[in-house]
Order: sequence, then C-alpha cells, then structure tokens
Amino acid sequence: MMARWIAEWHPDDAAFWQTTGRKVARRNLVFSIVAEHLGFTVWTLWSIVAARMGAYAFTTDQLFWLVALPNLIGSVLRVPYTFGPARFGGRNFTVVSALLLIVPAVLLGFAVSDPGTPYWMFLVIAATAGVGGGNFASSMANITYFYPRNKQGVALGLNAAGGNIGVSSVQLVMPLVIGAFGLAAAGWFWLPLIVVAAACAWFFMDNLTSAKASPREQLAVAGKAQTWVMSFLYVGTFGSFIGYSTAFPLLSTSLFPDASWAAVAFVGPLIGSLIRPVGGWLADRLGGAPVTLWNFAAMGGGVLLVWAAAGSGSFWLFFLAFQTLFLTSGIGNGSTYRMIPAIFQAKAVAEKGDDEAALLHGKRQASAAIGIISAVGALGGFLINRAFGMSFAATGSPAVAFLAFGVFYASCAALTWWCYLRTVGVSRVASLAYARV
Repeated sequence: MMARWIAEWHPDDAAFWQTTGRKVARRNLVFSIVAEHLGFTVWTLWSIVAARMGAYAFTTDQLFWLVALPNLIGSVLRVPYTFGPARFGGRNFTVVSALLLIVPAVLLGFAVSDPGTPYWMFLVIAATAGVGGGNFASSMANITYFYPRNKQGVALGLNAAGGNIGVSSVQLVMPLVIGAFGLAAAGWFWLPLIVVAAACAWFFMDNLTSAKASPREQLAVAGKAQTWVMSFLYVGTFGSFIGYSTAFPLLSTSLFPDASWAAVAFVGPLIGSLIRPVGGWLADRLGGAPVTLWNFAAMGGGVLLVWAAAGSGSFWLFFLAFQTLFLTSGIGNGSTYRMIPAIFQAKAVAEKGDDEAALLHGKRQASAAIGIISAVGALGGFLINRAFGMSFAATGSPAVAFLAFGVFYASCAALTWWCYLRTVGVSRVASLAYARV
C-alpha cells in the first residue's frame, strides 16, 4: 500500500471541517491514541519491573536508576521525534515509532530470564525503553495539524490522556501478568499489541502535505523565550505526573514493604490521565494562566500532605495523600498544554494577520514548541526518581526530595504569575493575551 498523503487540508474552514475534516481528523486521533498508549506502557514498564526485582541484590538507589533512565532517554528522544511527522509524514512516522517498541520489550523478556544478567545490562535495556517516551512528542505534533484552533484543546487533551493512561495500564495489568507467568512476561506480553497498533496506523492514518516543514523552520522556536518559560512549567506538571507515576511502586515498597501497593498503583496514574482533559477545559473557560497558578499552589500543598503521610506508618494514608499529587499534576498537564498552541497561534495572528497562511504558520510553530516543551518537561520524570534515589541513599528517607519538590512548585507558581498574570509595570502583550487572561 502506497503512503497516503492528503494535499488539501483546511480545518479552520467551517464548511471543509463539517463535510470532510472532522471525520478524517477523528480517525487519525483514535489510532494516534492507540499507538501513543502503547508507547507509554513500554516507557513506564520498568516502574513495575524494578519493584519486582527482589531476587537481584540491587540497592534502592540502583533500582531508582532503572526507573529513571527511560525517562531521561525518552525526554531526549522527544526532540528528534517532534520533527518526524513533518519530515516523513504523521502516518509513516507513527508506524515506525510503534514498531521500535518491540526492541525494549524483547530485550526485557530475555534479560530477566537469565539470573546472571549483570546490572549494567539492565541499565542498557531500561534505556531502550525511552523510545516509548519519544512517541508522545511526535503524536502531539502530528495531531496539532488535523484540528482547527478552537478545537485543539480537547483534541490534544484526549490524545495526551489516551497516552497517559498507558501508565495506569502497566501498573494495573503487569502485577497480574508477572504473578501468573513470571517477570519475563512483562516484555513478551506487549508484542502482539505493538504489532496491532503499527498495523492500525498503517491502514487507518494519513499524512498531511501541509504539515511538512524543515527542521530549521521548526527549530526557530528554540530562540523564543516563551518556549523555555512553558518548558519550565511543564517540568512541574507533566514531569511530576510521569515522575510520581513511575516512582510510586518502588517508593511504596521501600517505605511500606508489607503493603499491597500492587493492587492500587494504577489508580493515581489513571486519575491523572482522566483529569487531564478537564485541565484543558478549565483553561478554555477560565484562562490557562490562572488555572496553572492555582494548580501549582495546590501541588505544593499536596507535597506537604504526602511528606507527612510518608512518616505516619500507614500505607493507606500515604496512598490517599499521593492522589492529590496525581490529581493536580493531571489538571496542570491540561492547562499548561492548552497554553502552548494558544500562545504561538495568537502570536502568528498578531504578526501576520488572521488568514489561513498565518494560522498554518502558527500551527507549525506550536507543533515544534510542543516537541521541545514536552522533551524538557519529561526530564521531570528522571529528576524525581533520581531525587528519591539520592534522598534514600543519603538519609534513608524521601523527606529531602519532598522538600525540594515543594520549593520547585513555589518557583513555578511565581514564574506563572510574573509572565502571564501580573499587571503592574508591564503592558499586556497581544500575542500572549489568551494565556494571560
């Protein structure tokens, strides 16, 4: 089957959207979600595997390295993955990126079947799981082009939430699969699903000619201050979500060795994923900046609750307190991500006028910015796991890590206010008006 390219695509034309665009966009969104969901499952697989490696003589810090490394590699890969759809086509790149998930799944299956596998080899295999993290950037960059600007908040929210739920899928299904078939099944289980996802992308998705852009054109957004402001804020929202999701199983088994954490580990990531579109909806209704500001304040309060619960001796109190972090990080994911296309498309309109060429330029800018911002944001997953590992190594508890997280959320709230909400001593910038209200 030849690569399928759509040459005429005008989603901001109301007539085109009603007659043609909506159906095509919805089909591409559905199968984008399927592939991205599998990407997240493979990316976060080690969050469960590491917590089940009691047969190996690894320290808590070493195990946190196995959980952290996929986050680090995934965040780095998000930059080149962002350019994939624009260079090769969204459909084509989705197929390839899905098939790459086979590599970490197969390597994991073989490695844990051999009791003599050295620690350094586990590090290498965990690093290959980072390809699953790259999928998010290419998927989001691709879907941006399919939807009109007044519908991107919901579309991007659904696409992101469908991927994020992959974390919950891993933590719900894997303890059952490992318990029934052994640790090696954690790798083999995903192979047929990966093949199905790649096949669905091949047969049911499309490439858009209008989405093609040179890497130089896309990289221009790296020189814009708003790209880095939003990157910092996204570390606080998505970085927190993926960091807490992958750290929770190992953190729970380290603090409460006899607790039945495996039965409920999936709940937090599921809450954070399902609430993400609500964050986008709130940003549409109330403005991205106010929602983001108050959400960071709530995340700071959540850290204090979890810190207190960690020393209470009660796993269930700890579990309930932790849900506040999943809830608020999910809302923050939606609100910050809604700000990105709003900022860059509003800027394009302010500079070039409100015509189709300006809107397409804004989408290209937003698509590239999404990749960079999502890459930097994903580093939060690495930093959170390393903070826990170093805190345990130095003090035997996660207290120092929680203190650092609280300070960071305070700085995120201050940055949000300074850039998007303060009115004294600064004129409101037209290109940022949507984010600033």
